[in-house]
Amino acid sequence: MQEELNQFERNKVWEFVQRPTHQNVIGTKWVFRNKMNEEGSVVRNKARLVAKGYCQKEGIYFDETFAPVAILEAIRMFLAYAAHKNFTVYQMDVKSAFLNGLLEEEVYVEQPPGFEQKTIGGLQVKQLKDGTFISQTKYTRDLRKKFGMEEKSSVKIPMNTSVKMDMDADDKAVDQTRYRALIGSLFYLTASSTDITLAVGVCARFQSTPKESHMTAAKRILRYLKGCQEVGLWYPKEGGFKLIGYSDSTIFECELTEKSTSRYMSNA
Repeated sequence: MQEELNQFERNKVWEFVQRPTHQNVIGTKWVFRNKMNEEGSVVRNKARLVAKGYCQKEGIYFDETFAPVAILEAIRMFLAYAAHKNFTVYQMDVKSAFLNGLLEEEVYVEQPPGFEQKTIGGLQVKQLKDGTFISQTKYTRDLRKKFGMEEKSSVKIPMNTSVKMDMDADDKAVDQTRYRALIGSLFYLTASSTDITLAVGVCARFQSTPKESHMTAAKRILRYLKGCQEVGLWYPKEGGFKLIGYSDSTIFECELTEKSTSRYMSNA
């Protein structure tokens, strides 16, 4: 916490003033996190003082908001290109950065120890002589533990092909927040486990009114991942770097939504 406060003082990111009576004041809170490596060992304790921006109302207290988000597809394409060109990739993990507009002077940011890392954008990355391998083994393991699926047996396919997924109005409802959290986490896993994309997409259709049958289907994906959590994507050094796209539209309609469906897949 003191390190964080020292960064604020060093960068002069605020100044103390009397609280105005005609303005809304946004509160702050401390967020703590233990940064771990892929083996689960704590490598750094982190503390961040953040503004509770969710208290704001658009059009009243601010005009625009910005949130930096790493697009996983872009990271994967970058890693594939780096493997093809035999580049060594490093991740900059700076202590603090403040974007207050265009800068007219040069700015140097201190880089903490451990410059070369094994994770990029949350993906475990192994850069080898003949290519690059990315996976999410630790995230998969942690996700299965979070939803109580550690001791469950594995299955060979992520979705039961003999069961038709529908709204299942007569089934018992489940916690919507927990179900959405599971679906969101599974979507993040599709960055390296592309084989679960279809199953996750089907389960995601029922986030508004999830039932026990939907939760069972979503947890089945976690059981499937138990048997292949070490699997990932391999980008070989040799070979061409050409983006190939596949498209297959069909006249058949989805039995649930009665909408026409289409499929696509791209490969770099």
